[in-house]
Amino acid sequence: MDQQFADIIQLIQQSRNNAIRAVNSELINLYWNVGGYICKQLDSVRWGEKTVDELAGFIQTNYPEIKGFTRRSLYRMKQFYETYSSASFLFPDIKQLQNPEKQEDIIVSSARTQLKETNLPASSARTQLVFTDIRNTILAKLSWTHHRTIFSRCKIDEEREFYIESCVNENYTVKELERQINTGQFERMMLTDTRITRGLNNINLDTTNSFKDKYIFEFLNLPEPYSESDLQKGLVRQMKNFILELGRDFLFVSEEYKVLVGNSDFYIDLLFYHRGLHCLIAFELKTDKFKPEYLGKLNFYLEALDRDVKKQNENPSIGILLCKDKDSEVVEYAMSRSLSPTMVAEYNTLLPDKKVLQNKLHELFENTIETETTSEIE
Repeated sequence: MDQQFADIIQLIQQSRNNAIRAVNSELINLYWNVGGYICKQLDSVRWGEKTVDELAGFIQTNYPEIKGFTRRSLYRMKQFYETYSSASFLFPDIKQLQNPEKQEDIIVSSARTQLKETNLPASSARTQLVFTDIRNTILAKLSWTHHRTIFSRCKIDEEREFYIESCVNENYTVKELERQINTGQFERMMLTDTRITRGLNNINLDTTNSFKDKYIFEFLNLPEPYSESDLQKGLVRQMKNFILELGRDFLFVSEEYKVLVGNSDFYIDLLFYHRGLHCLIAFELKTDKFKPEYLGKLNFYLEALDRDVKKQNENPSIGILLCKDKDSEVVEYAMSRSLSPTMVAEYNTLLPDKKVLQNKLHELFENTIETETTSEIE
């Protein structure tokens, strides 16, 4: 009976979650349309800046039960609409149509976003109100607080798109989202240059966005100097934050995971399972700079996992060597002949300088554009 009762509780909780999502979708849709209306009225010079103040006062005076429509909130709705109304990732095929009655520009989306425009009833004395339905878009899947964080802190469409999709895929809380922005997750992913062995390429797995070449462990607060044991214990104690940095597809299996080879016991620092890649992930931790001999030990662990632990339906195990520092050329030489699916990544226990990351990303974009331009000329 307890199981049957638990089934009922699950139905109740699922229904509540659906209701919360539906309410959130309606709110985001409302804020989009209010922001769009204000934006168009200001652009058409029908309204002045003081009109928004008057609107906020009108709502507060005549409809005190309606909360959340202060002057600041109204301008945030306007910013929300302006930020995404022409975003290429959301509306790839925007077409500008004109209202035959008022010759006002309105936005009609592509089939991808499935926006619907509805003409709401209006008296002859008022302009017909165009209502745009964005409830079926990715924007409606995030809370208003998530959106405020993203469009106030992210500068370009690509960055906003990255964090919107990350929030949906990884189910970030607002606090987790802020942490990812603070650590420059977007810049780090764009600048990723993960050194992998031929063995990883040979197992035909799409590892795009599954791994980084630098991880940030600012949450550890480890005193210098620290040992590999201190690093390992710190990551285990902060497993929730560690998983947040790795990605939600990582499932923790064990620390000091024992593998028996011959008559000897060996211990893998940290062992995970990756749901998306369907394989075991072995982490070897080092508190110094990368050395070529470190790969031999990790390859040995992967062989033991594949022979004695990996299930028949799972993909070959992957090894990640986490070092405090690395020389990219040394890593390239060391990995060029390795057939095991391994990679080398750095970690940092301090928050990165976002300005430095942004400058590097800007240089990368400029170099890419310059290369493409040169190729077209040639």
